[in-house]
Order: sequence, then C-alpha cells, then structure tokens
Amino acid sequence: MLFGEIFRLAFASLTANKLRSSLTVLGIAVGVFSVIGVMTLINGMRSSIETGLNVLGANSFQITKFPPINFSDPWTRFRNRRDINSPQAERFKELMGDAAKVNLQINRNGLTVNVRERKTNPNVRLWGTDENYVTAFNFDVALGRNLGAEDVEHGRPVCLLGDEVVQKVFPDEDALGKLIRIGGQNYTVVGVLASKGTAFGGSPDNIVLTPITRFLAVYGRSWRSIGLNVQAPSQAELAETQERAIGMMRLVRGLAPEDANDFEVFSNESLIEAFNNIADIVAAGALIISAIALLASGVGVMNIMLVSVTERTKEIGIRKSIGAKKINILMQFLAEAVALSLIGGLVGVAFGVGGGNLVAFLMNTEITFPWLWTGIGLGVCGGIGVVFGLYPAWKAASLDPIEALRYE
Repeated sequence: MLFGEIFRLAFASLTANKLRSSLTVLGIAVGVFSVIGVMTLINGMRSSIETGLNVLGANSFQITKFPPINFSDPWTRFRNRRDINSPQAERFKELMGDAAKVNLQINRNGLTVNVRERKTNPNVRLWGTDENYVTAFNFDVALGRNLGAEDVEHGRPVCLLGDEVVQKVFPDEDALGKLIRIGGQNYTVVGVLASKGTAFGGSPDNIVLTPITRFLAVYGRSWRSIGLNVQAPSQAELAETQERAIGMMRLVRGLAPEDANDFEVFSNESLIEAFNNIADIVAAGALIISAIALLASGVGVMNIMLVSVTERTKEIGIRKSIGAKKINILMQFLAEAVALSLIGGLVGVAFGVGGGNLVAFLMNTEITFPWLWTGIGLGVCGGIGVVFGLYPAWKAASLDPIEALRYE
C-alpha cells in the first residue's frame, strides 16, 4: 500500500468516530496548552524584563526594610525588623556625603486627587521624597521644575504630578501653579513628569510627588519605614559604593560586627535575577503538570486504539485476505494514533499561544511565539502517538486473518 492510502484510511477512521476522536484530542490539547501557554507568557515577560523591571536609575541600588520579592522566608522575619526612620535616613544621607546621590522615599497608596469637580480613581500613589527622586527612578520633568532642597527643608505643600494624573484632572489646561487636593490637604503643582508608559499591567505615571517632610507631617512618623535609593557616580564605582553604603547603614542602625543586616539591598540586576528564578520555578511546575496530563492522554490514546482494533477486527481480516501486509495494518493504526496526538498538539499550541499572548497583552509585555517549545510540544505529541499507539497497532497487525473474518 502507498503511504498516501494508509493516511487516507487513518483519517477516514478518525472522522467516522468524531466524538471519540474529539475527546481524545481534547485530552492531549489540555496538556500541551498548559505548558505552551505558560512558556509563551514567560518568554514575553523575559523579553520585556530589562525595561519592565528597570525601575531604578543607572548605577543605583535600593535599601529597604522589606525585600522586593520574597517566596522563601517567613514574612514575620522582615515585619519584626525596626523601621528605617527619618533620623536614620537623614543620618545615612549625611554620612554618604558626595560619595553617592541618596534619595529618600516613602509612599501611600489608594488616594484620590481632586481638582474642583474632577477627580481621579482612588488608586493614586503619593510619594514623600526629595530632589533626587527624579534621577533615582528614571523620570524626566516635562514642565515646571523638580522638588528642591528648600522644599524638603521647609516641608512646603508643593507637588509634581505624573502624566496619568494630569490627563485626568487637567485634561485641557496647564497644571502648573494650580491647587490639587489629596486626603484633605492642598498642594501646589510646581512640575509635571514626562510619561514612562506602562509595564506589567501597572502605570508608573499614576503618582504624585511631594517633599518627604511634608508627607511625614501630614501622615505621621510612627510605623513608617523609609526607602533609600543610592546612586553611584559611575558603573565602575557601583560595587565600592554599595559596600560603603552597607557599612554606613550598619553604623546608622547601631549593628554590632557579628549582627546580620536588618535591611535589604537590591538593584535592577537583583530584581531581574529574582524574576528569572520565579519564572524558572513556574516553568518547571507547568512542565510537571503538562507531563502528567500528557501521560494520562497517552493512556487514553491507547485505550481508544484498542477499542478501535476490536471494533474493526473483521475489516482487518478482509484487508489481510485480499493482500494487505502486516506492515500495512501496523502503519495504518499507528498513523491514526499519531494523527490523534498531533491534532491535539496543534490545538493545544494554538490555544496556548493565544492564551499566553492575551495575558501578555493585558500585562503590557511583549507578544512572542515560542518556536522552541512549540517544536518540543509537537515532537512529544508525536512520540506519545508512537509509544501509546504501537501496541494496539501491533495487535491489529498480528491478527490471524481467518480468525478475524469469523469475528462478529
């Protein structure tokens, strides 16, 4: 028999039992979907990671009470640390001197900005900070001026607005010099930040900056921990600056030489490394889930093919009696099993790529097509068809034609 005829008979048999074939295909598709969907999303996020997590300015690192990402240690370990209070932060900034540019920041989420009858959603983040925030977090001042050292020293009620806030409360007018109201307090707009766009479903433009002294005067100093951004003069001096900053922070915190650091130090690179570690764990989990699903689907393929052999015993006997060879029968049933698996794989890839890229689109990350994982997925599906279809195909090919013709 020609291979074309073998595959024609195989597909004719599959279409003759549409419901049974569809359920088998669905089982395989679910297994492939789980891994392809996750890998599509992760690939897109990896492609966007350097820009999406590049939240800190060049040659800089952050010192905070809590780690930015934590999945291994109990949260109480960090919660019980002492806060980095205002006197400690100011002392640290003084000790670093001209060796680095130090920024102080603290924030409050879920606030509403009001301007007459217009107002934002209650999701604006108010930052209490100083004149170094703009460079520390890669912002540019589009209009007006930055916060100044005198604003911070005197706790002036002034602010800078993120682009998203401006679009909502000053859509058709100049924001400079206008009053806004946040949490029952009035602030004068002295500057507008240039837009940074969105990343990972969030917007860095939905913010308001005000002097940290003003922030602490309004919201209090108790139970508040200040974050510190330290910017080295150059990339070559980053490691040395980080060592110096850790030493100065330990001095400010009054730690003994044998005491562990009771603060966290992280940079863009450490954020990216932490994300990649999480992505690897998620990918490994998806592979395990997919492997279990595909194994169960393979058993389903074998079961369906054994049923098919039993139902078509007389057909096999007739074909053998008119000259079909053992290899022809073997290839026909093996082709059916492989076709079932590959169709399921293609359906799983289509839904996995579509679903993964849909989530990536909603999270504002890069749209990708995981060619490598698609190839691996289809290869595995083909292998499942061969491995789990071989025994039923061999059983069909080994039937005695006389006994098969007698079968009812």
